[in-house]
Amino acid sequence: MSAEAPYLGQNCTTPYPRAEIIRREIWALVQATLFRWSPRTWHGFRVRLLTWFGATVPEPGQVVIFPTARVVFPWRLTLEPRSMVGPRVNLYNLANITLRRGANVSQNCHLCAGTHDYTRWSMPLVAKPIIIGENAWLGADVFVGPGVSVGELCVVGARSVVVKDLPARQVCAGNPCRPLKPRPAPV
Repeated sequence: MSAEAPYLGQNCTTPYPRAEIIRREIWALVQATLFRWSPRTWHGFRVRLLTWFGATVPEPGQVVIFPTARVVFPWRLTLEPRSMVGPRVNLYNLANITLRRGANVSQNCHLCAGTHDYTRWSMPLVAKPIIIGENAWLGADVFVGPGVSVGELCVVGARSVVVKDLPARQVCAGNPCRPLKPRPAPV
């Protein structure tokens, strides 16, 4: 009898130690109940839950996060003052995700800080951090891939797919997302 042909995911193992898996499962339970069921205006309560699970939030009273937002690993999340995570945002933070001061992530955005090495049968995890710059704004339904930095005051148009770094002070859009024009300074 011949050996089985190779297949994607063959010999795949989790990169996480057991303690982190358990911690993630406890967080998932808290997120699905206390976090999700909290009233929409209780941003501070949700921020406290995140910080109890290791999120870095220097000024908790100055952050907005909606109850329908999802965070995979709170301990890999940094929310600086005046940052906002809108409704139904998915922070798939297999690596660190940082929202700088005033960064605004609109509804239904998906920030994905991980992928897999498709050149290997075992498809090991490849996690790379995401940074959303100071006062940058991601419009509705934007996808941001692993290892991407969005520059300060950058505007990313709705439904854009961001797979490369975006420069500061630009209006960007598209699939793939690219700079379209300079962003004037807000008044």
